[in-house]
Amino acid sequence: MSDFLAGLCVAVLPVLALGVWLGRRTARADSLAGLGTPVEHATFETLHTASLAAPPLRAGLTEETARKSARKLRSLLGTDALCLTDREQVLVWDGDGAHHRTEIMERLAGPLDTGRGEAFALTCDRLDCSVRWAVVAPLTVDDRVHGALVACAPRESAVLVRAAGEVARWVSVQLELADLDRSRTRLIEAEIKALRAQISPHFIFNSLAVIASFVRTDPERARELLLEFADFTRYSFRRHGDFTTLADELHAIDHYLALVRARFGDRLSVTLQIAPEVLPVTLPFLCLQPLVENAVKHGLEGKAVPSGKCHIQITAQDAGAEALVVIEDDGAGMDPGLLRRILAREASPSGGIGLSNVDDRLRQVYGDDHGLVIETAVGAGMKITVRLPKYQPGVHSAGRLTRE
Repeated sequence: MSDFLAGLCVAVLPVLALGVWLGRRTARADSLAGLGTPVEHATFETLHTASLAAPPLRAGLTEETARKSARKLRSLLGTDALCLTDREQVLVWDGDGAHHRTEIMERLAGPLDTGRGEAFALTCDRLDCSVRWAVVAPLTVDDRVHGALVACAPRESAVLVRAAGEVARWVSVQLELADLDRSRTRLIEAEIKALRAQISPHFIFNSLAVIASFVRTDPERARELLLEFADFTRYSFRRHGDFTTLADELHAIDHYLALVRARFGDRLSVTLQIAPEVLPVTLPFLCLQPLVENAVKHGLEGKAVPSGKCHIQITAQDAGAEALVVIEDDGAGMDPGLLRRILAREASPSGGIGLSNVDDRLRQVYGDDHGLVIETAVGAGMKITVRLPKYQPGVHSAGRLTRE
């Protein structure tokens, strides 16, 4: 959250400074009715214009996003023309003097290579052209120059050079936020792939072996288990959405547990206590299933005595602004020191990927105070608590997955 606030300050301060400059430049003794002083009015207008230009830029630097933001950016600077470029071409030209496109791109080689701004006179034979001078301000993300903002005016202006640099810095921050969004999406996708890879080897083999064991002795049971297996794998390997609902996640867990029960019989008992009002709550996809799988592994497969039984309890309760999900088993438990190393990715025993993966994803989506809370000790079982906010900006389910 501190990184977000720091980024917000970097994004807003240059624009705010520009607004103050515009306000002082246009200040009059009289104030605008209901809008404070001229400085306050100009600052408000600047921030409002910047807020309108920001959303397109948060999708990256393309012809479409440049077109949607260029007019607002030109309004911020008050120039006769403004263009946005990538490293290869002019993406959009807003205002007069569009015939200067080729000349602008020819003069951009230096600024794009060095990342330094530049101002220069434009050559033009047209008497009616108001664009005679250009200011180039590179757009950089992580020290890489992605393109440039070019402001064009009738004459040289030191103030415009500084203002264009400030606006270019603000645009660069928006592009950096877009890059962070893409990186976050790629990270979530990679983590889901890691979970799927973990599910595939042992669970699929064991499930198919159990189903095969019923084919001759109980064909109807084999058919039911095959449908459970199909529904679970369809959910686990679906291609749409980073988020799901608690109802859908629990439905997939039910399919998973049906297959596990077929394998272990009465050695496994499960109790579910689910409050209906929390079923629509949205959470990261494949967030709870790995925790239940961990409970099975350390609660049942980890038993020293083969005939040992295990009880798993899953509860989901309404806790005001949050849904509280608890997964508890009475199995072998774990050394707390080893658990800390697993969550820190310093140790990775069999089954450890799921815990660290889920913990990381919860923290990324909801913040560090929403990581897994785990209580365990050797021989004392394990209790995992997950706190899910009922509402979080950007967290939306892709919709319920139904059997085809």
